[in-house]
Amino acid sequence: MDTYDPLIPPDPKAWLALDEGERIVMIEEYHEAHPTGIPGPDAHAIIHAIVENQIAEGDALPVREKLRQLMARGLDRHEAIHAIGSVLARYIFAIMKGETIAGDPNIAYFRALKRLNAKKWLRSG
Repeated sequence: MDTYDPLIPPDPKAWLALDEGERIVMIEEYHEAHPTGIPGPDAHAIIHAIVENQIAEGDALPVREKLRQLMARGLDRHEAIHAIGSVLARYIFAIMKGETIAGDPNIAYFRALKRLNAKKWLRSG
């Protein structure tokens, strides 16, 4: 695997076999060729990579199922990754700022992910 397109699901085994740095570079290259205007391209690529990693983990995490749900409600795969990434980013940045998250932050993230829906995402702009 040497290119990334968020509209096309990467083979999970091939994706996870890549070095994390390679994944991020491929995501950055995609976004350089297809600019979105989203600020912070480095952080954006890292969030993308984390979400793709979680999707590749399969049903062990609720992320792949949330991706399916969002796509069933009209989001394309790239939009769904951004929606999931927006939830993930809130928790990453809260932890980085030293904010206390009661209990396991993964559980809080998964609960917030469960509440995410396509309508809310589309309204958020």
